Amino acid sequence: MLSIHSAAKKATRLCDGISRREVLKIGALGMGGLTLPQLLQAEAAAGIRGSQKSIIMIYMVGAPPHQDMYDLKMDAPSEIRGESRPMATNVPGIQISELMPGIAKIMDKCVPLRSVYGSPNGAHDSFICYTGRPTQNQPPGGWPSIGSTISQLQGPADPSVPPFVGLSPDAGHPPYGSPGLPGFLGVGNAAFRPSGPAEKSMVLSDITLDRMKDRKQLLQSFDRFRRDADASRTMEGIDQMYGQAMDILSSGRLADALDLSKEDPATRERYGKGSPAKYGDGAPRNLEHFLMARRLVEAGARVVTLNFGRWDFHSRNFSELRDTHLPWFDQGLSALIEDLHDRGMADDVSVVAWGEFGRTPKINKDGGRDHWPRVGGGLLAGGGMKTGQVIGSTDRLGGEIDSRPIHFGEVHATLYQNMGINPHSTMVRDFAGRPHFLVDNHPAMPELIG
Repeated sequence: MLSIHSAAKKATRLCDGISRREVLKIGALGMGGLTLPQLLQAEAAAGIRGSQKSIIMIYMVGAPPHQDMYDLKMDAPSEIRGESRPMATNVPGIQISELMPGIAKIMDKCVPLRSVYGSPNGAHDSFICYTGRPTQNQPPGGWPSIGSTISQLQGPADPSVPPFVGLSPDAGHPPYGSPGLPGFLGVGNAAFRPSGPAEKSMVLSDITLDRMKDRKQLLQSFDRFRRDADASRTMEGIDQMYGQAMDILSSGRLADALDLSKEDPATRERYGKGSPAKYGDGAPRNLEHFLMARRLVEAGARVVTLNFGRWDFHSRNFSELRDTHLPWFDQGLSALIEDLHDRGMADDVSVVAWGEFGRTPKINKDGGRDHWPRVGGGLLAGGGMKTGQVIGSTDRLGGEIDSRPIHFGEVHATLYQNMGINPHSTMVRDFAGRPHFLVDNHPAMPELIG
């Protein structure tokens, strides 16, 4: 936690996230030198809304094997069926992997998706999970992630908490570490990244509260001078934006959400710790990020993204699932979903966990499954959706969609609708000024809407 020492040397809690030198410039708290005032530009455009609806998106780095989690094929040949065995859930007729007992106990609160498609080429990239669109044929500036779009449209629910928070640390393969890019909506709508590349430099010490106020006044005076000298008026409103940035930095609300020591010890144990170390070139298997995501949406964040593990099991698929990934993932995800229900937040918080594609039906010579963009899976929960059902199916081998294809864009349309945004009538403009709907021609999923 960050402490600012007053003249009396008493520690005063302020905020997790800025170095002494960065106070003067409200420094680089996000990817690529993103400043908090830039992050707040969306609020200036859209105003503060009262909605507390939110989204937590878990990106399963590298694409998990759908047929070893939610869509087991016990009637397939052994070279396809694999080692996973089915487990009954608390919803009659729905079975999932025996390695996911936590989710099995709360299946009435979940929706496994067994027929997700849309990845055009099987290349590793979190882009389609965060945008609902492929990387090809993008408009000027690129497609924005759902977090950036909601930041632009709705702004912060609370002025002291960023609307879009990305808990995804950097990874060896850069797309694995992206929390979702702002695209043509600009860096002002990028994710605030407390776990990002600026984390180690976000330290403030040996500065009194009075000196903090002096620097704020100096900053305001300097920016007024820049604004007055700017004939093009591009600096218009910057005083307000920096003032709002200072609100975030000086408020205890964001700091408290990020400080897990304030959480009930029993709840922390329920989520577990996992491991903060990156797994290969992927993400950490950090179970505390699941808890932090819940605390952030509770504090007012509208969208929180996190990444988990590295599921690209071209070899040792079954031992990787059993020994390194599924038990922890099951613990963190089931704890999050249960916790949201226990706190009366489930109707307001949509949860989605998925990867960029599925895995091959046939197990390769190294005991792994390779890339398979024809069909993958995922899990939905919360958001007031109709849960306790499975949507979609694949054929006997798990390689082709048999019923109810689900495009990534349909899930995004549903998430927008859960946020109170009509994705087919609301538009945002790219760098060339052209308007775009929030999703392509994909409807919200009727099976989920009450």
